[in-house]
Amino acid sequence: MIEVPVRARGSAHAILAALAAIGLAATTMAAQSSTPAFDAGRAFEHIRQLVAIGPRPAGSPGIQQARRYIATELEKSGLKPSEQSFTASTPFGPVPMGNVSVVIPGASTQRILIGGHYDTKLFRQFRFVGANDGGSSTAMLLELARVLRHRKSPFTIELVFFDGEEALGEWTGTDHTYGSRHYVAEARKNGTLKNLRAMLLVDMVGDRNLRILREDASTGWLTDIIWGAAKRLGHGDVFVDDRLLVEDDHVAFLHAGVPAVDIIDLDYPAWHTPNDSLEQVSARSLQIVGDVVLAALPGIEKELKKR
Repeated sequence: MIEVPVRARGSAHAILAALAAIGLAATTMAAQSSTPAFDAGRAFEHIRQLVAIGPRPAGSPGIQQARRYIATELEKSGLKPSEQSFTASTPFGPVPMGNVSVVIPGASTQRILIGGHYDTKLFRQFRFVGANDGGSSTAMLLELARVLRHRKSPFTIELVFFDGEEALGEWTGTDHTYGSRHYVAEARKNGTLKNLRAMLLVDMVGDRNLRILREDASTGWLTDIIWGAAKRLGHGDVFVDDRLLVEDDHVAFLHAGVPAVDIIDLDYPAWHTPNDSLEQVSARSLQIVGDVVLAALPGIEKELKKR
């Protein structure tokens, strides 16, 4: 052991502190480097593949093909997807549906759910391929799954692809959000709802002119953390502080007492038109949302540890 003279101890302590900080930073960088970055190119390719399938409304051959595509891509990422099959009572009779989920274990069995829908709205008067509305959320979850598979997380992360978000007719009564409502009902029955600490919903996040408003019903502290992460990354012009109220797949979770947030850009001229095509989707928008979600996760986890 080398004894440090009294008059030099302050500077020595500063040097040691600096070295410790450098070591911590190096460790953090090494941990980050072992986790792949979100790749918008991959996400965009998922949208391209889904659009190639064509319309994907609940109960259709198209959504069955999309479901197989999701499962195959998750397996390529080294994950084991599971399907939650159910029959929904709709204004047009019973319709078979299926949520697809994958669990990425963390240090705790308490979990954070990241979800989005993979069905498209049914239109008989034109061909609707839903590049943004249905395609972007599906692609976002697939790419997040690939990235999060390699992350050491304090909480278990579950990614859920919801079926039946779209109304089969008009958005009235219970003709919508079939998959998320079924998921919550089953989680109540099997006792897993109590371990669900937070829910993040991504929907319509690929718009070329992306502008995401704070959703009024969403949990305040969750929204604050995500919007704060966006500002830190320089995306305050995309995640703006204007507000809107949206009924979406997060509502069932809010009603069940689960903190939830809806990340959605509803100001989309091509919404529910034949123009919701690949040309309306931007890889840059996908990159922004993917980066923000990943940057917000540590803050969400830190807050959950306090609660």
